Amino acid sequence: MPIASDPGADPVPEYAAWRKGVAGVLAKARQVDVTELPEEPERLLDQTTYDGLTIAPLYTLRDELPEQPLPGAFPFVRGRDATRDVHRGWYVGAQVDARDAAAANREILTGLENGIGAIRLGAGERGVPVADLPTALAGLLFELAPLALDAGSAVTEAADQMFTVLDGYPAPIREDIRIALGAAPLTSRFAGIADIGLAEAVVLAGRAAKRAETVRAITVDGTVFHDVGASDAQEIGAAVAAGLAYLRAMTEHLDIADALEQLEFRFAATDDQFVTIAKFRAARQLWARVAHVCGAPDFGGAPQHAVTSAAMMSQRDPWVNMLRTTLAAFGAGVGGADTVTVLPFDTALPPGELGVSKAFSDRMARNTQLLLLEESHLGHVRDPGAGSWYVEDLTATVAAKAWEFMQEIEAAGGYPAALDSGLLAERVGATKAARETDVAHRRTAVTGVNEFPNLAEQPLTEAARQPGRVARYGAAFEELRDRSDAYLFAVGARPKALLVPLGSVAEHNVRVTFVANLLASGGIESVNPGPVEVGAIAAAATEAGAPIAVLCGSDARYRTEVGEAVEQLRAVGVPTVLLAGAAEAVGALSDPQRPDGFLTARMDAVAALSALLEKVGA
Repeated sequence: MPIASDPGADPVPEYAAWRKGVAGVLAKARQVDVTELPEEPERLLDQTTYDGLTIAPLYTLRDELPEQPLPGAFPFVRGRDATRDVHRGWYVGAQVDARDAAAANREILTGLENGIGAIRLGAGERGVPVADLPTALAGLLFELAPLALDAGSAVTEAADQMFTVLDGYPAPIREDIRIALGAAPLTSRFAGIADIGLAEAVVLAGRAAKRAETVRAITVDGTVFHDVGASDAQEIGAAVAAGLAYLRAMTEHLDIADALEQLEFRFAATDDQFVTIAKFRAARQLWARVAHVCGAPDFGGAPQHAVTSAAMMSQRDPWVNMLRTTLAAFGAGVGGADTVTVLPFDTALPPGELGVSKAFSDRMARNTQLLLLEESHLGHVRDPGAGSWYVEDLTATVAAKAWEFMQEIEAAGGYPAALDSGLLAERVGATKAARETDVAHRRTAVTGVNEFPNLAEQPLTEAARQPGRVARYGAAFEELRDRSDAYLFAVGARPKALLVPLGSVAEHNVRVTFVANLLASGGIESVNPGPVEVGAIAAAATEAGAPIAVLCGSDARYRTEVGEAVEQLRAVGVPTVLLAGAAEAVGALSDPQRPDGFLTARMDAVAALSALLEKVGA
């Protein structure tokens, strides 16, 4: 006879031992007694997202959630397609923006021959002339490669051209063709992008619903919220609210099932891979819930198009963007996106800025996905994150937060009202400000920008320094670098700062490395003469000729040598003397011996570096 388990027993009996080990490490690191830590010391390792969600350091059986239904079944968390070919995986998408129809056609066919599986084609003001669409699409087998239009205010005319082309196909083939017309009036309005009106989009949806092909007229573009600073839950919640507004408008002319079939969603994928996985799973869950409430749960599996985040892309050290987009594509693919488009690594820069061809950038973007699919075999398993305590918990919490934001929009009168009142912009703006603060204080790292910058890279051209609509994460630091470039052009050298290492290498190395990294992120070059005895500081400063000096050493060394070091630097005319460390490290020194400022790990680096650039005339 089996022995009944104790319902009050801890499902993870080893957890207490793990907690004890964590407490010991934390107590040692914080130089406190274990008894001074909270009852659950592991909570000190928690991280909080911009949605206010807690990421725990460990997930166990304690966090287990019920298993979700299989792909293709409500609520579609594990995917909308029950029979997706695992040998193909997701569709490898590409954006084609060529202005010439013949050039667009060559780009499309070349891409299809080299691994692309889905095309998004710009038309009208965004690409080829609408009248030339048949030429641009010549030779494309629509039944094999899904096509999405990006025609803005010309989408109705573009649809007319598309329908004329498709009418020439025999009926059996037309049943396998999938087209997205890309009308996006509500999200385009948020972004200030030209598009057709809602009423015209509804008429277009009615026409699309009658087609023999699978034609979706409307794209709910969540990337417009992401690009200006929205969190993941805000992006999903705003997109779902916009989707609801479309449904309300369409169901005046279509039944709910047909209306649901007229929508697809586009979301941004970032290099935060686990959050991206959860984001796409959560977005499907929320839209399925909407369809269920509307009485059509079987039609809640709208397609998802993932586009790697434009906001995470950097202008400085842009080659790192290849790594960012790899992680983003990984997260979107594993998260179940139907189509994934990887932006070229130099997308934040003007064409030709790096001296590489568009063909090269496009090939790298394409091969990023092909490697994930063909060599890493990510498409061979459906929803591989399912069952992970972390992924399932994150999916549930992102979904709950996104639903909460959608309800806030609905309570404000729905998406159009929230847009008109400024509620959407206000909520997204608050998240953007919080992220900018974290980046400025270097709590959030942007590799190659505010961490590990490459000061030796070529300065950018004037065209690259023009502001754009996308709120890129590292923009504030890159503006500092622009100022340094301008100084370089005017003076012939970068702004410089002298590092003054005090004591042995063991005493100063950590702070020297920190300061050099910090200064470089603002475009300031470090001059490091190596360990300097107090009596030799004046000579080192005279030789360097830098208007800024930074003392680097241990707190113990500061207590005995800082005062004299500051006096020597000022005696030879160094106008700005800083210290790597907190003000408490120097105690109560008098003004002649007190540094002008202190560089710490979590200071507002943008403000501090900007002030230093101003002092040197940059």
